[in-house]
Amino acid sequence: MLIPHPLLGLRDSSEFTYLGDATLLDRPDGMAPDAAARFHEYAHLRDNPAGIHRELWFHEQGDRSWLIVTRNTITHEVLSAELARDAMKGGAA
Repeated sequence: MLIPHPLLGLRDSSEFTYLGDATLLDRPDGMAPDAAARFHEYAHLRDNPAGIHRELWFHEQGDRSWLIVTRNTITHEVLSAELARDAMKGGAA
C-alpha cells in the first residue's frame, strides 16, 4: 500500500506505523466534571468501521511526521493524506 505523503510524495506503508483512529487527537478535557467517564470512553471504546475512515499514521522510517490518512478499510485504497498538524489547525480530526 502506498501513502501519498504531502511533503515526500508516494511512500510505502512499511515506512509508517499505524496508530489508530484519527479521533485520538481529540483528547478529552482532564478537568471536565465527567473526565473519568470520558477518558474511559477515549481509551477503551473504539469503533471498527468498514469503509472510509480517517487514521493516524507516524512516518517512523522517514521524516517522523504524523499524518492523517483517509483510507477505505475494505479495499485499502488510500484516498488522501495530510499532515496532522495542518489538519488540527482547521479543527478536529
